[in-house]
Amino acid sequence: MDIETAIAAFAALAQPTRLAVLRLLVRHEPAGMAAGDIARAMAAPHNTMSSHLAILARAGLVVAERQSRSIIYRARVDATRSLAAYLLEDCCAGQPGLCVPDPCPPQPTETIMPDPVFNVLFLCTGNSARSIMAESILAHDGGGRFRAYSAGSTPRGEVHPLALKVLASYDYPTGGMRSKNWSEFAAPGAPVMDFVFTVCDNAAGETCPVWPGQPMTAHWGIEDPTVATGTDLQREAAFVAAFRYLRNRITAFTALPLASLDRMALGARLREIGRGEGATADIA
Repeated sequence: MDIETAIAAFAALAQPTRLAVLRLLVRHEPAGMAAGDIARAMAAPHNTMSSHLAILARAGLVVAERQSRSIIYRARVDATRSLAAYLLEDCCAGQPGLCVPDPCPPQPTETIMPDPVFNVLFLCTGNSARSIMAESILAHDGGGRFRAYSAGSTPRGEVHPLALKVLASYDYPTGGMRSKNWSEFAAPGAPVMDFVFTVCDNAAGETCPVWPGQPMTAHWGIEDPTVATGTDLQREAAFVAAFRYLRNRITAFTALPLASLDRMALGARLREIGRGEGATADIA
């Protein structure tokens, strides 16, 4: 990589949204994401996101291709690797292999604390479809920064087979998924939640247990796919739609700068995510 290309890449990434977009697209390799889904995940207007994507494309960091009626953007992982290699190519007198690990690491002047891992609970009435899918999506896409759980106020006792089928079709985990009562997470010794999200209107309107630790809460209601009627394909399509709505919300959530937002600002961002595509009632 030459210096002009490196400067163009660093200039494109010297902006918080564009840096977050590139990291988001790297996480979604090799499938990529539609432009509209990226805008929703970043909670940004479509025209603003188009400008950001154009800058990243001109810098050679992303590539766009048309699929049917959508424009799909993908990270150019090779270019990102080249950029990192450019920074290290003269390391250790031209022997970058010596830099991993650093043979002479600086002595820390203070204890480096590990990044926090946040506990997130998804609630629904039956805990058989929407909350189960949300748990699986965050467990897969959370990048080790989140521990995902789900529960229901009146659990059905079994996970809906179409929820498991759709998750498996997108290579999301299904092992160990079970329908359970939310009282498990209010009992002594239960994990202390940092975030609690209701994904159905009934659960949002019910009186929840008192959660230890005063977690952040928000309502992310979407339609119940288990009540869909029609052919087998039509019923499965309802689960696919629910999966997509939940994944968009979770993608936006995991992209939030949690460490830099105060509680009021974070609450507003969480509620805004819940008003994304597919939202049902907005429960206060």
